[in-house]
Amino acid sequence: MTTSDGVRRSGGARTWWALLGFGAAVAVAAAVGGLGVRGTSEEYAGLTQPDWAPPSWLFGPAWSLLYALIAVAGWLVWRRVGFGPALWAWAGQLVLNALWTPLFFGAGRYGLAFAEIVLMWLAIGVTVALFARVSRPATALLLPYWAWVTFAAALNYSIWQLN
Repeated sequence: MTTSDGVRRSGGARTWWALLGFGAAVAVAAAVGGLGVRGTSEEYAGLTQPDWAPPSWLFGPAWSLLYALIAVAGWLVWRRVGFGPALWAWAGQLVLNALWTPLFFGAGRYGLAFAEIVLMWLAIGVTVALFARVSRPATALLLPYWAWVTFAAALNYSIWQLN
């Protein structure tokens, strides 16, 4: 339902099903990213890393939280304006997110993975900018993700240079 001021209001069961849909989309991106990539902890531990690299056990909990934030952010924007440019950007950065793990771990292409994560970082920035026009809470939920990808890009670059 759209109100007279053009703001889309979704209520009832449809809203909660949509939240599950956003969660499923993020889960699919995470699963696709992990397809065919086994032993990432061992591979990560075997790489020459900078002194500031986090332990491999940190990535699972961090990404679990970030994926939840990404899903809720998308859902909040959908509730306000439906599926439009902001959510196309959201979907695009999610596709780039899914591609990074196979490039880095599956293919061991650290330089290509770095180029891809830079594209992902830019796509997250576009998503943040578009979300800012729609929902402050959704924008705020993406900021930890953007910060983490900034850190991950620096780590990816360092690992590329060291290996």
